[in-house]
Amino acid sequence: MIRAAKSAAAVAALAMTLLTASAAPALGATAPAATAQAATADPLAALRGQQPLWHPCATGPDDTAGADLDAAGARCTEVTVPLDYRRPDGRTLSIALSRLPATDPAHRLGTLFYNPGGPGVPARGLALALRQAAPALGARYDIVGMDPRFVGASTPLDCGWPTAGPGAAGPDRLGFDRAAELAKDLAARCAPYRALLPHASTRNTARDLDLVRAVLGEPTIAYLGSSYGSYLGEVYLQLFPDRVGRAVFDAAMDPDRFGPDLTATQGPAMAAALTAWAAWAAGRDDRHHLGASTAEVLASVERVRLAAERAPLAVGAHRVDARALPQVLWTVSAGDDDAAYEEFSALARVLLDAAEGRPAQPTALLEAVLTGLASPDTGGYAAAQTAIMCADRAASRDPLAYYRDIQAHRADEPLFGPLTRNLTPCTFWPAEPAEPPTRVRNAVPVLLVGADGDPAATYPGQLSAHRALTGSRLVTLRGAFRHTVYAGLFAPRDTCVDAAVDRYLLDGVLPAHDADCPSPRPSHRP
Repeated sequence: MIRAAKSAAAVAALAMTLLTASAAPALGATAPAATAQAATADPLAALRGQQPLWHPCATGPDDTAGADLDAAGARCTEVTVPLDYRRPDGRTLSIALSRLPATDPAHRLGTLFYNPGGPGVPARGLALALRQAAPALGARYDIVGMDPRFVGASTPLDCGWPTAGPGAAGPDRLGFDRAAELAKDLAARCAPYRALLPHASTRNTARDLDLVRAVLGEPTIAYLGSSYGSYLGEVYLQLFPDRVGRAVFDAAMDPDRFGPDLTATQGPAMAAALTAWAAWAAGRDDRHHLGASTAEVLASVERVRLAAERAPLAVGAHRVDARALPQVLWTVSAGDDDAAYEEFSALARVLLDAAEGRPAQPTALLEAVLTGLASPDTGGYAAAQTAIMCADRAASRDPLAYYRDIQAHRADEPLFGPLTRNLTPCTFWPAEPAEPPTRVRNAVPVLLVGADGDPAATYPGQLSAHRALTGSRLVTLRGAFRHTVYAGLFAPRDTCVDAAVDRYLLDGVLPAHDADCPSPRPSHRP
């Protein structure tokens, strides 16, 4: 997703350091007394040897997520990592994590790290969501949720942004120029942290993950990554191929494109997801009155778009303009089951009423979306997300390159193109990436699962990840327009996908060949 959707070898000296560090024995396999020679060979030895202090997860009476973790038997801790792995004796950061012990310790398989995506989504609390959604995994694995650097309870990065991002570029040059000014302002607000920004990369988060692994005394780990979490897993596999036992990437990202401009690939997939919903809504015109055919429903959406471009739509106390509308309609990607489509249809009906001049009050979903778009970036979620993408891959510094790209796709991507192809604060970012992007090419066994209609982790991107990971198997949920597919964590559950993932993580059985799971809604596939 846009908000929710955005490291090649290092210089020779850094590569040498990483090779010696990754070749060092894991904590627990070392001799009781490290020699001076060993410490010299492993510049991270002191950090690998730290002893975590486990404590309750709740930070106070209002921390319900922490209280839920505590009630489930979790413990939390912090691990110290270098800001810059080229200078392990320099400035450090704190990485927060939770650990839920296996509920069947007699049959414990090891430790499974879970990253839910983002980038910039805290994982500490969502470890419990995984155990609840997949109790068989929770029985056999200790589940660890690690908040990435600058995210959640880890050392924060909060630039004090008044909004989460520039939104869509609008219908004309004036709208684009306003978006560019906002993006420039947001970037400037992060300038005081320019010493931190180059080190926010996924590559460094992967190094943090491996340092945490060593501190926990695990020679290898299992890993489950969703959405951006798949890209973190891809980078980790590339840097530390011998440290992974079993890994699953749900909605795999294209490792050759991940960065601030990845969203430019999402417009056609979003349009397909909207068309799939329109086919469903057309069969329920008696309830939502959006049109009796797919074309009629899409024409209703087009009337909303054109009206918002003329003047902001009045929806309760909110005003929905051309900058916000594509972000609102992005919620069609939340799921493709009846419940999600009902909710989105009600949202679309309100927007159509507003576009046609009738009184319009927001649904609960629309109220939440519009309130979020109008709110400041509390806690620095969007700033940290942007910092990660800016550190992973350099963006064009020419604002007009984005405008030309939007204009070139006005006809074929009129609704989502001004959003997915718009510039971001990375165009004006006050720091450059510290390293080139990671070139992911390896044969480590890994299971990829995803939907062929995924609007955020597009299927061409999933196929690119599959080609880069030559040891991978791909299980595709056909005819589904949802982002992520495993365990019903963020989208409707599919038993076929769940069976493939559980068989690999629990029994170690990777499919012999790529496989398909049947469409959950074959009669409504456009």
